[in-house]
Amino acid sequence: MKKKILFLFIILISSNVKSQNFNGGLIGGISTSQVSGDNLSGYNKAGLFLGVFSEFPVSSITNIKMEMNFIQKGSRNPKMNKNGIPDISTSYLEIPVSFNYNQSELLSIESGIQTAFLVRSKDNDINGSVNSDPPVDKTDVSAFVGMYYHYSNKISLNTRFGNSILPIRGYDTERIFIFKRGQYNTVLSFTIHYII
Repeated sequence: MKKKILFLFIILISSNVKSQNFNGGLIGGISTSQVSGDNLSGYNKAGLFLGVFSEFPVSSITNIKMEMNFIQKGSRNPKMNKNGIPDISTSYLEIPVSFNYNQSELLSIESGIQTAFLVRSKDNDINGSVNSDPPVDKTDVSAFVGMYYHYSNKISLNTRFGNSILPIRGYDTERIFIFKRGQYNTVLSFTIHYII
């Protein structure tokens, strides 16, 4: 399924990137993340953010943008030796769709929703890597907001904040709480978008 989605998206970009109504390009940068509900705090987990995009103008000041990204998420515990809480490492193939509003020639704001498909996950405790327990869900649905700074006609700098709408996994049976329904990805990313 993931290969079919990737193939269709590449065809979309290659067939429309040269059309006067479409733009397309490459994305590269980093993500910083945490997992809400893991009893840790802070954006201590850094990861890769790589992808492609295609955008379609709706008006002179708005457009709709679709991306396909590989992103690393999770959480890192700098005090694992003291509290024993494991790190969480996940990788996703993520498909964001956003609505973008150009405030000026230099600045744009975005909001949207994204579906991410799990590529791999693992927990890291004091003894090394172990399988995630409980397992991480295969999909992660998130909402996000962000801002673009248009450095030039070809290059834009993006900062984006996203948070899972649904839990990425529940608690094991020994950690069930009334008001805590599970764990959620929270991601702050910094990327460069280059129009081909």
